[in-house]
Amino acid sequence: MFVLASDGTPLDPCHPARARKLLAAGRAVVARHTPFVIRLKDRTSEQCEVEGVEVSLDPGSRHTGISVFRAHDGTRYGLYGIQLNHRGGKIRDKLTARAAYRRGRRSRNLRYRAPRFANRARPQGWLPPSLKHRLVTVMSWMERLRRLVPVRAIQLETVRFDVHALAAGRPLAGVEYQHGTLHGFEVREYLLEKWRRACAYCAARGIPLTIDHIQPRSRGGSDRISNLCLACVPCNQAKNSMPVAEFLADRPAVLARVLAHAKASLRDAAAVNATRRALYEALKAAGLPVRCGSGGRTKWNRHRTGAPKSHTLDALHVGELHGVESWPGQVLVVAATGRGTYCRTRTDAFGFPRLRMPRTKQIFRYQTGDLVRAIVPRGKHTGTHTGRVAVRTSGSHTVQTPTGPVKTSHKHLRLLQRADGYTYTTKQEDRPCDPLTSVRLSASRHFLVPLCGSTFPLRPEGRSIHGEAR
Repeated sequence: MFVLASDGTPLDPCHPARARKLLAAGRAVVARHTPFVIRLKDRTSEQCEVEGVEVSLDPGSRHTGISVFRAHDGTRYGLYGIQLNHRGGKIRDKLTARAAYRRGRRSRNLRYRAPRFANRARPQGWLPPSLKHRLVTVMSWMERLRRLVPVRAIQLETVRFDVHALAAGRPLAGVEYQHGTLHGFEVREYLLEKWRRACAYCAARGIPLTIDHIQPRSRGGSDRISNLCLACVPCNQAKNSMPVAEFLADRPAVLARVLAHAKASLRDAAAVNATRRALYEALKAAGLPVRCGSGGRTKWNRHRTGAPKSHTLDALHVGELHGVESWPGQVLVVAATGRGTYCRTRTDAFGFPRLRMPRTKQIFRYQTGDLVRAIVPRGKHTGTHTGRVAVRTSGSHTVQTPTGPVKTSHKHLRLLQRADGYTYTTKQEDRPCDPLTSVRLSASRHFLVPLCGSTFPLRPEGRSIHGEAR
C-alpha cells in the first residue's frame, strides 16, 4: 500500500497486512480509496528511513503501462502495476463531429456568419488535442505517483516506427542504414500486435508464426507493412506464391477480413512517433533522471524472464536489467473519462439543441463520476455494490458496477472518493512462464508482496532467473 507520513511526505510502500494493522491500531488513517493510500498519524518523514522506488513507462497510442518497482543490483521487484487507458480516439471523434456541425451550419441558408481570422499560427511543438491528451494524462499520473511514493528515477521505452518508409512501398535513399540492426525486430513486434499474435489465415495461436506477403513478391507485391501478415508454417507453405484471392477463394469471409485488416491505418504508430519526444522532454523537465530503452530491448528482457505480454509487464522490463524477481498479481486499470462538459445542451444529428441539462452538477451531494458504495436493503439489487455513480435530478441514481448498472436512491449511497476524471477497475495479471519450457510456474513462493493482490515469482525452485543451478 502507498504510505504517507504525518506531514504528507511519501514513504516506501508497505505490505497490505501491515497497513491493516496500522489502521486497526489507530496509528494511520485512509487518505485515498483508489489507489489505496494510508497516512501515518504518529510518524514524520524525518523519523523514517526512505529507500525509494523507480517508475518505468511503456507509452502507447491507446494504453500506457506504468510499473513501480524496487531495484537491487540490477534485479527488479515489481510493486505496483497501472494500465492507463487513453481516450484520444473519443477526443478525435468529438472534434471531428464539432467541425462537421460548424461546417454544416455555415453551408446552410442561415444568417450570415463572418469567417474566423485566417492568420492563426501553431506554436513550436504543437500537438493535436487527441495526442496532447496522451502526454497530459501520463504526466498527470507521474505527478500523482511522485506525491504517493518516493520516486528516484524513471525508465522510459522509446519506440520509433519509420512510417514514411513503411508506407512508401519503394526503396528510399539510405533507409536501410537509417533503420539499423533492430529494424526487422521492431517490425516483427508491430506485426504481432497488429494481427493479435494469430495466423491471419487459420487464426491459430500458440504456435510459431512467420511473416508472409499477402500479395507475393513474385506477383508484384512489395515489402510495405500493409502487405505483410503473420502465417503459421502450414498456411505459409500451402499459400506459397499464390495470390491471396486465389488461396482464399473458398473462404470469402476470411479473405474479406484479411484484406480489411491489412489496410488498417498506421494511426497508432504515428501517434507514438509524435508524442515520444514530447513525453521525454516533459519527464526530463520534472527533475528526475530519465533512462531510455528501445522496444526491442524490452521484448528481449521479457523473453529472458518468461513474462507474458501485457502493458504493465512491458513497463517492468524497460531498459537494462539483470532479472525480475516478482510482479503484482493484480493490475489497476485506469480509464480516462474526462471531467464532464461545459455544454448545457444535447444536440441532435444536425447539431441543434434538443434538450437542456441542469447547471448544477451535484444532485443530493453527489455528482456524476463519484466513487460510491451502494447498500441496497431490498429489491432487485439487494446487497452492497461499489462503482461510479450517474446522478439524476429525481434522486434515483445509477451505480455502474462490473456486473452491470444498479439503480437506487441517493439515500443508500456512501461517498468513497470524489470524481477525478478517471474510472478504476482491477484485473488479474498473467502468471509467469518458464522461458525454456513455456510451462506455467507455481506461484507458491512470494519473493515480495505487492501493493495489490498476490505476487508471482519468476524463479522456479532450484534455478535462478538466468537458468544456472543455485
